[in-house]
Amino acid sequence: MNLIERDKKHIWHPLTQHKLHPESKPIIKAKGALLYDEDGNAYIDAISSWYTAMYGHCNDFIIDRVYKQMQQLDQIIFSGFTHKPAIELSEKLMAILPNNQAKLMFNDNGSTSTEIGIKMALQYHHNTGNDRKTLLAFEEGFHGDTLGAMSVSGLSVYNGPFEAFFIDVKRVPLPNGENSSDILELIEKYHQETPLAGFIYEPLVQGAAGMKMYKAEYLNPILEKCKRLGIITIADEVMTGFGKTGSFFASDYVDIKPDVMCLSKALTAGLVPMGITTCTQEIYDAFYDDDISKGLFHAHTYSANPIACATAIAGIDLLTSEEIQSNIKEIESWHAAFSDAIKDHPKVRVTRQQGVIFALELDVEMERYGNLRYRIYEACMAEGVYLRPLGATIYILAPYVTTQDQMNQVYAAIKKILDTF
Repeated sequence: MNLIERDKKHIWHPLTQHKLHPESKPIIKAKGALLYDEDGNAYIDAISSWYTAMYGHCNDFIIDRVYKQMQQLDQIIFSGFTHKPAIELSEKLMAILPNNQAKLMFNDNGSTSTEIGIKMALQYHHNTGNDRKTLLAFEEGFHGDTLGAMSVSGLSVYNGPFEAFFIDVKRVPLPNGENSSDILELIEKYHQETPLAGFIYEPLVQGAAGMKMYKAEYLNPILEKCKRLGIITIADEVMTGFGKTGSFFASDYVDIKPDVMCLSKALTAGLVPMGITTCTQEIYDAFYDDDISKGLFHAHTYSANPIACATAIAGIDLLTSEEIQSNIKEIESWHAAFSDAIKDHPKVRVTRQQGVIFALELDVEMERYGNLRYRIYEACMAEGVYLRPLGATIYILAPYVTTQDQMNQVYAAIKKILDTF
């Protein structure tokens, strides 16, 4: 029995309707920007395996660090114990985060990092004697698949069957430079009706919504309004963090820094799972009390796993290196040139770019997971390029180690799609 048949026997894949798409392609090896199937075919991983493997797959520098850590300390409970990798990671992370961040809590993945951010906001107000149980979020935001994270997400394709169980959330549209006053009025109205506890947002780029982008100058007044109303601001940088927007974090571009930040994905360079939620000293102080019940009683078995911490430390060392920073600038320039070359194509509705994130919208009507989307996916695979369109949005978020020839192959595959479909 081959790998495909063995897979079909027991495995339930994410984001898959198995009756329509019963088979998954086996990948047996990965290196740099390339994935290899069992027939020896190579595919450029043009989305870094959901924005994680930003320094390339099986990076020798990271593997060496992790191998050494595995020989020293593999896993230990993080309640009552600590260890050097966690301490060193906390120091390295605080050195590149916005300077208002002071404390961090380890967790398991992107959904749990936002889940903890939500809990921090709600319990902050509970601990300080305020009755605030409602959250604020952007329309079409995505913050994960656990229950609290789904509650604040605005994409019904993921949330539909569970909406009756959600916490209370009010939504405002994404700012576009013309609707700022309307958004501020909505926030004031919502807050008067039921005091808002927290505002969770994806800064500058809404990933799952189709890489929708907006300017930092549009976000500033919203965050300023939240600060004035005592609404805890939660920046979900699970997708945008660690260099993808051109700076270490998207929040670097915004004048008003968040109270809480949610991190995962590229945090551990695509090697092992881990999430981190950071916060200001003010947030932490609301939990620091002689009353045990005021503590944030949230734990994960693998919190601060030493191997994951060693991976993250190595990732930050690469991110801050001259080589990777130079690569990021090169990719930005390649995307800009590609955008200029295709933006007037009759099948292109619009192009957009933020850092190494490039997206174009096809000028066609199509469902998010419909047949046309799968035809485009298969056509790209036939060209040796792995892309996952989000409905009519084709986007690139390739590893920082992608070569110019490899990126040109990605561009050529997209151009062929535009000329064919």
